Amino acid sequence: MRRLVFVVTEDWFFASHFLPMARAAVAMGLAVAVVTRVREHRAVIEATGAQVVPLEAERASLNPMAAGYAAGQLAAILKALRADIVHCIALRGILVGGTAAAMAGVPARVYALTGLGLVGARHDRIGRAARLGLRTLIRGPLASTRTRYLFENPDDARALGLDPLDQSVTVIGGAGVDPADFMPSPLPAMPPLRVAVVARMLWSKGVDVAVEATRLARAQGAPVELDLFGAPDPSNRRAIAEATLRNWSRDGVAWHGPTADVSSVWAHHHVACLPSRGGEGLPRTLLEAASCGRALVASDVPGCRSLVRDGVEGLLVPPDDAPALARILVRLSGDARLVAELGAAARSRIEAGGFTETAVTDSVRAVWRDLLDA
Repeated sequence: MRRLVFVVTEDWFFASHFLPMARAAVAMGLAVAVVTRVREHRAVIEATGAQVVPLEAERASLNPMAAGYAAGQLAAILKALRADIVHCIALRGILVGGTAAAMAGVPARVYALTGLGLVGARHDRIGRAARLGLRTLIRGPLASTRTRYLFENPDDARALGLDPLDQSVTVIGGAGVDPADFMPSPLPAMPPLRVAVVARMLWSKGVDVAVEATRLARAQGAPVELDLFGAPDPSNRRAIAEATLRNWSRDGVAWHGPTADVSSVWAHHHVACLPSRGGEGLPRTLLEAASCGRALVASDVPGCRSLVRDGVEGLLVPPDDAPALARILVRLSGDARLVAELGAAARSRIEAGGFTETAVTDSVRAVWRDLLDA
């Protein structure tokens, strides 16, 4: 059997976004392995038919020696598994996995960028230098003639100096969403306008912007309530402290911690909000909310604007602009018809294809077949 090896830093990330890809690879008759830092999600990954191989590699570490050591360990794993294709997920997975694939002599590589993170969000000299360095690595030493690139939005491809229409590049609808798992439900009564942020509690997600905008809207007399669902990410340097989240929980704002029932969240809310500062791939939280028929309010940044067309499925706001977001919340709080129209259009956007799990896995399978047939 030909063997496909996924490389991803965290088992929870693979379990939350990429199980359909593992199932699709197994259904193709491939032997599948997932190399990751194993914590609590081994069983759910193995249930797809994939083998789970532990690799300790802290994604928050910037130590190049630690990354080099992880790449050496991974190269030995790839040789032992006799990998035919190495599918590297997210930026650190690409850097470590691409280095390991080169060391192990595996030319068939898929680099699946799920967003540029802080590298994409920064627009200063440091950010530009970091993007130039990534472009040089990913298109240079880490590339082979059989390297293929997966992006979740065309802006990220351009940021790395790649043409989204090039044969080596495929742009997919994020991780995709199953419309049957996230069905529309009747909107709650208004007022108040119930807004939710469902995301990791990170400063880069603009959670603080949502809180400030809600305070500003309420100060203008708008009946707006904001619920925050998600946990801080201990491996992310931009995590918001729990003490801060608890302190925010007053005057129409409430932090509820993580949730395992996202559909229920949207059943009790009108608007999905993600005022990200940038660095997104294509946020799954927006895909799920759109599938549930909820209006989308997001920053006008790569990834978000790939799904949300301003005035169609939702409204776009400049990043890091709480007053502008407050104006949108005030507007929506007084226009139940617009809220319903945006939500219906969001559901139609998902149903039209391109953003479903089926569409995404079909595109990825085509990339794997191309590499196996080369």
